[in-house]
Order: sequence, then structure tokens, then C-alpha cells
Amino acid sequence: MMSPILEKLKEKIGDSATIIKVDVDKNQAAAQAFQVQGVPTLILFKKGNVLWRQSGVVQATQLEQVIKLHS
Repeated sequence: MMSPILEKLKEKIGDSATIIKVDVDKNQAAAQAFQVQGVPTLILFKKGNVLWRQSGVVQATQLEQVIKLHS
């Protein structure tokens, strides 16, 4: 469900952020490391630090605002 939202977001933000999708079923170590308990979980990192996280579907406009706020 998040794929089309993330594609739309990438079109808007260009290279100002990198979007990475992780399959937590195939990467359980990553899920544990970042305490992902629900899918989808979105996490915004900057220089390795977690700046924002939210579980559940988030619309592209809201994600764009979060990225701009922390850039």
C-alpha cells in the first residue's frame, strides 16, 4: 500500500532524500534493531540518527512535510 505513495513522494522530493524499503520478513535483524513491530513503519534518518518514526500508512504530502522539517 505504501509503494505508490513512496513513488509519488520520490517524484516530488527528487534527490533531497533517499527512500529505502526493507522487507522485515527477509531482514529480521533490521526489524529487531529498529524495533519495528508494525508494518508499515516509516523511519526518517539523518546522518545515522532517527529523527522521526511512525507506524501505519502516511500520505505523501505529510511525508514531504516531515522531510522538509528535518532537512
